Amino acid sequence: MSYSGSGGTGGGSQGGGPDYRHAFDPYLEPELFRGVLTRRVIAFIIDLFILAVPVALTVLFIAVFGLVTLGLGWALFWLVSPASIVWALIYYGACLGGPHSATIGMRMMDLEMRTWYGAPCYFLLGAIHPVLFWISVTMLSPFVLLIGPFNARRRLLHDFVLGTVIINNSVRAPVAHPAQTT
Repeated sequence: MSYSGSGGTGGGSQGGGPDYRHAFDPYLEPELFRGVLTRRVIAFIIDLFILAVPVALTVLFIAVFGLVTLGLGWALFWLVSPASIVWALIYYGACLGGPHSATIGMRMMDLEMRTWYGAPCYFLLGAIHPVLFWISVTMLSPFVLLIGPFNARRRLLHDFVLGTVIINNSVRAPVAHPAQTT
């Protein structure tokens, strides 16, 4: 069973065309999706903290700099919002598009993002993922998150749109035990 390929058996569909089955079957491997939503919420909170600390330190620096420069430094406050957005996009893109296909919070919760066909995430997909999350929550209300408990893969609306799946990393890639010495 391979998680890095298309997930198919190579035989194609009945018509001889490509096989469009998901790489991660929640009925054959339910452990891949067990507890994902709860740990995803905790990972989101961890990532939010990781994103907020540098922004808060920047705001504190600008406030002190403004005091030292008798108010002139406070003109830099307009940069905080755009810089925060750029910081978040780079953080998510680099983390999700990196070798672990997971943010720091997701790694702490042992989660991993994959495409529906099993490939690892890439930078652009990782940067777009939180953008679609915030757009869906803002435009459609937080009730859009209630989609997760009602599908077998525990996907949210933006996961469906982007074709991503969040899985348990420990189930997919078990930790190798050290060799025993006699």
